Amino acid sequence: MLTKHIDNPIIKTVVEWAIAGLAALLLFLFLRNFVFRIADVNGHSMEPTLSHGDFVLLSRLGYLFGEPERGDIIAFPFRENPSEFYIKRVIGLPGEVIDMQNNRFVVNGEEPYFGFHKENIISRGDTPFPIIIGEGEFFVLGDNRNYSKDSRYQVVGVVPQREMLGRVVIRFWPPGRFGTVD
Repeated sequence: MLTKHIDNPIIKTVVEWAIAGLAALLLFLFLRNFVFRIADVNGHSMEPTLSHGDFVLLSRLGYLFGEPERGDIIAFPFRENPSEFYIKRVIGLPGEVIDMQNNRFVVNGEEPYFGFHKENIISRGDTPFPIIIGEGEFFVLGDNRNYSKDSRYQVVGVVPQREMLGRVVIRFWPPGRFGTVD
């Protein structure tokens, strides 16, 4: 051990605690950057799935070894303020065509459904439709379509996979809503 040659017991204890603290910090930083991250939901754009004030755990590992899938809920930094991030659902995958028909989003001519209320879209945003999603990019929407700033707005746009912070896997706060997130 590094401290076996230190004769003073107080210094030896301080050095051991410092080494343990440094090891804990390095482990935390590794886990935070490569395994998981905690995020809070700010706003109502993901209701009814996630609510304002929920805290979620993001898995960072999944996208190191695989691609995001339609229906995944992801977090990514907001381009105008990278210290803030958005949480949205992946709707369109690379190479797919996203369009609006009859006030609803369609992917390659079909409307995706994720188990929540299907509502007509009030705002088309400022992105011209139809669009073809580029390689390594994903089209995202909030579940609360009429109250979400998402890929239909150029300020958000499509999300490159390299900018994704992770996939939402568990809501852990509030305790009464603890569980996996679909």
